Amino acid sequence: MPLRDGLRRCLRGAMLGVVLVALANGAEAQKSPGSLLGDYVGTYADAPGHTLEIADGDGLFAVVDEAKYPLRAAGADRFTTIGGQVVTFPRDASGKVTGYEQDGEFHPRVSAIITAASAALARPRPEGQDSPSDYRYRPPADLHDGIDVGNIAGSDLGVATAHAIVGGILAGTYKDVHSVLLYQHGKLVLEEYFYGYGVQRPHQLRSATKSVVSALAGIAIDRGALSGVNGRVLAQMRYPAYDHPDPRKASMTLGDFLAMSPGLDCNDHSSHSPGRETIIDDKPDWVKATLDLPMINKPGTRAYYCSGGVAVVGRLIENAVHMSLPEFAQAHLFGPLGIAPSDWKWNYDLTNADKEYSQIHLRPRDMLKLGILFADGGRWRGRQIISAAWVRASLAEHSHVDNVSYGYFWWRPWLNVETPTGPQHVDVIAAQGNGGQKIYLVPQYDLVAVFTGGGYNAQSTPPNMIMAKIVLPALMKAASARKGGVVH
Repeated sequence: MPLRDGLRRCLRGAMLGVVLVALANGAEAQKSPGSLLGDYVGTYADAPGHTLEIADGDGLFAVVDEAKYPLRAAGADRFTTIGGQVVTFPRDASGKVTGYEQDGEFHPRVSAIITAASAALARPRPEGQDSPSDYRYRPPADLHDGIDVGNIAGSDLGVATAHAIVGGILAGTYKDVHSVLLYQHGKLVLEEYFYGYGVQRPHQLRSATKSVVSALAGIAIDRGALSGVNGRVLAQMRYPAYDHPDPRKASMTLGDFLAMSPGLDCNDHSSHSPGRETIIDDKPDWVKATLDLPMINKPGTRAYYCSGGVAVVGRLIENAVHMSLPEFAQAHLFGPLGIAPSDWKWNYDLTNADKEYSQIHLRPRDMLKLGILFADGGRWRGRQIISAAWVRASLAEHSHVDNVSYGYFWWRPWLNVETPTGPQHVDVIAAQGNGGQKIYLVPQYDLVAVFTGGGYNAQSTPPNMIMAKIVLPALMKAASARKGGVVH
């Protein structure tokens, strides 16, 4: 297996376990004995036709398709990942690193140079802008893109919230956060970017893509192309037969798949499930491979995190609307939101040739537009893009996945906030993907928050921490002050 594939095995998952060993604290702990991390920096040949980059910052990390994956020192010129991969870096007679070896295969070092984008992943902001004391809040720019902007000083959040968030990111308390956007009471009041990202650069969404697919399912229903969530799936597919015949398969509905409860043996979080994404991703047809799985439950009874089911829903929409899913998205979702085809990308293939794993790339402001759309009952600037009925249905509870309330490809978690009267649970609704891709809806405080990040396969979730420790306490304090009482 090429190193790039091993590093990316859990590309889509939003709540998967750690795939890479966590970094030890500090750069010294990451140094291979007798070497400097800079010795390994460069571009390497990897899979046929592909390269990856090795960079250094607070430790050594690989960069694959803009994603950062830390590596941990395990000896002289030797590094490991928790996935069982051992990577060694041979040297020539002069001591220069010539490439890397993995599973007995040598991959040459093509160049000692890496791209500026990969180098930028080593620190939140360039030197001279990387201290919390360097930060000064500025209101977001008005780009005339349909998003109204305002000053955080006039919101419930306050300037201190902006300084706490950005200061925490610059200080390394909240690592690998690429963007933060806070939208309250109808105005974008905080917009900050880090690690080389900016307002016009699309970011990979990973599993937050699922929530986009949910929106497209709703639009297809609204337009009459799909009969509704009770429509049976197999009747709308084009395969002549399926493995593991079972009469329960015929009763699987669109709603069952959207709620992650089709009854198939599909569980990304189980190493024993034949439908986990690491198996389905290697199949030439993800949809057929998912529908071929054996049944283990009655549809609609138990839910498991199943990425293969998202491919099924996507193909179901395509069959119904007679368009590719990206084309349908541009025509009926992104276009109406003022998002141009050049502003996003979506390599939608649903086969093992798809090295992007069918994830979408959106600019953070366009992620925010999706959040505003759902927060406002499917309306954008007064125009109904998705029916209010679908918004209510997709954000309502239909199952529990990993012990978390779940809608139609939207999560319904709660965040634990410490208050003067003790910890309080705040319910949120979230589209979320591996690495810290988040669209939070917090109706209680009229807030939409967007985060992007690069903490792929990490144990901690900095956006959750920022929300629970900084954003929500500020909103709760403001709400309490209006009521003349204490936070509770």
